[in-house]
Amino acid sequence: MKLSVIGCGYLGAVHASAMAELGHEVIGIDVDPGKIEQLQAGRPPFFEPGLPEVLMSARESGRLRFSTNIADAADATVHFVAVGTPQSRDGHAADLRYVDAAIDALLPHLKAGDLVVGKSTVPVGTAQRLADRIDASGSGARLAWNPEFLREGYAVKDTVEPDRLVYGVGDVRDVTVLDEVYTSAIASGTPRIVTNFPTAELVKVAANAFLATKISFINAMAEIAEVTGADVTRLADAIGHDARIGRRFLNAGVGFGGGCLPKDIRAFAARAEELGRGESVAFLKEVDAINLRRRQRVVELAQEALDGAVYGKKVAVLGVTFKPHSDDVRDSPALDVAVQLKGLGADVVVTDPEGIDNARLRHPQLLYSNVTDEALRHADLVVLVTEWPEYVALDPAHVKEIARASTIIDGRNCLDADRWKAAGWRYVGMGRT
Repeated sequence: MKLSVIGCGYLGAVHASAMAELGHEVIGIDVDPGKIEQLQAGRPPFFEPGLPEVLMSARESGRLRFSTNIADAADATVHFVAVGTPQSRDGHAADLRYVDAAIDALLPHLKAGDLVVGKSTVPVGTAQRLADRIDASGSGARLAWNPEFLREGYAVKDTVEPDRLVYGVGDVRDVTVLDEVYTSAIASGTPRIVTNFPTAELVKVAANAFLATKISFINAMAEIAEVTGADVTRLADAIGHDARIGRRFLNAGVGFGGGCLPKDIRAFAARAEELGRGESVAFLKEVDAINLRRRQRVVELAQEALDGAVYGKKVAVLGVTFKPHSDDVRDSPALDVAVQLKGLGADVVVTDPEGIDNARLRHPQLLYSNVTDEALRHADLVVLVTEWPEYVALDPAHVKEIARASTIIDGRNCLDADRWKAAGWRYVGMGRT
């Protein structure tokens, strides 16, 4: 099929590359000339494992190209809208200006039978509004909503082998079109849910709200564990054996971040209030509050470890991205902790395998090192806040030799506490004994 992907950020670039790799002819469109130049050269403008290989393969096949000219999408019959929906600057609602701009730019190039497919995360009610606009244009095109469920670090796999497909359609004919797009996934038995626009819109935000709630629940239990002497990790193991609960996303620590969960739950709550049902998701405000408290708790633990004398002390912060296998520092708990410690007067040195360049653009006042040992050398305190495999695998005896510190704060509860204690460290976890 001939597809266009409007918006070549994280979602769009992955989707365009994966669709071309699956055999479709794809044109990716973005207004950023620098981004398009990189993608045309086969270089992703962000770090995502597996994407460089898929992007280069798709480019070399001749099935994938990129452009800044929306008119180049005219030959496509299916148009994916994959632009960002960031949090509004003046509130918690989603900023839909990029979605609206994408539809406005696309309208003059639509023809009868074309299908516009929304993939962006939007407030419920957006799809119907956009469908009405497309219908009023007289182009004969239609709209469907097909939310994405990508995990950063696994985005290529999640696109090629999704765990489910959701189609929000206003016309049953569009199911056949989307089935053709996703022929490979359908053939492999991927579950497919066909529903209406509001349900498809709610699926993504509901999923993110549930995951955020589960994470904040175990972090709330960590708060209780800290004042009772319980071990939240063993607690999570115990309740996770209950099939109704499950162990995944029950890892207490510094909390969630990134470009999706925080802004999506805030936008969900804001939209519910607009609909007169704010009380239905009022709990999400506490979910958000618990999440932010865990960042502050790491800072408090750092102050306690340094006996309140933070000023001038070297603090090595291991990790700056919101999760491993990504270079994304948007709403990153790790970066937030580093900035707060710097604000208290600490000499903060941050290290990270992939996120330093992005972090430096946002917070140039921090010191950065690409070499873990340099960040650790003569450190008065070590704080692990992103569970990169290389940090989990650190030799505590080696770190002891190069750092002045005797305390490590494990903001992700990912280290072997007994191993670090045996090497002479004071180990401080999040709700762990």
